[in-house]
Amino acid sequence: MRINLVKRFTLPLAAGLIGWLALANVAAAANEPDELVSKAEASFRDFQNDPNMQWLRDNLGRAKAVMIAPEMRKAAFVVGGSGGRAVLLARDPNTGEWSGPAFYTIANASLGLQAGVDKSEVVMLVMTDNGLTSLLKTQAKLGGDISIAVGPVGSGAERGITTDVVSFSRSKGIYGGLNLNGTIVKVSDERNQKYYGQKASPTDILVRHTAANDRGDALKNQVARAAGQASVTQ
Repeated sequence: MRINLVKRFTLPLAAGLIGWLALANVAAAANEPDELVSKAEASFRDFQNDPNMQWLRDNLGRAKAVMIAPEMRKAAFVVGGSGGRAVLLARDPNTGEWSGPAFYTIANASLGLQAGVDKSEVVMLVMTDNGLTSLLKTQAKLGGDISIAVGPVGSGAERGITTDVVSFSRSKGIYGGLNLNGTIVKVSDERNQKYYGQKASPTDILVRHTAANDRGDALKNQVARAAGQASVTQ
């Protein structure tokens, strides 16, 4: 009799708990792109305000696009590998307005984070049409499809850099040194669909402008102001 009573009360409770956890996971997954955008805002603000990022500030106005990866971690995807999530914003060459974000995943077999560091934040300036066009594809390889150089740090940083992408990284206050050669940058169709409520490719988001979400306006305006461009039209 006692066993039956236990079953009578514990089974519905367990079923309810499982159902609640499932709903919680769905909600968390739905909010994940927004969380990434918020983290990207914080990372970009930190880079923009950093006195050592003079080259980034001086050249942001020339950039075709900006990719922000708030957290690049060791063993994020495979054993011995590294990676993270990123967003890409692009500037319209005709209007100067910024659009996005489009969502990506980043993976590298050996990212080369400094000793004692398990994560790093990265901002990449896309300086050429080839760099942006390559990132609009399903996947691209830094150092392969796209040439990449580590951005100079400090007030006396050199200016003559000719490459598709210039990357800046910070890990616990340590600048540069993050080798992104061989890194695979892949479009995150799942996050793009969650964020925009429809299937949306980077071209739809950044070029055709057929997918929009006003929750991304704060990040767009932040980048636009930093680049010396007019604020995004609301």
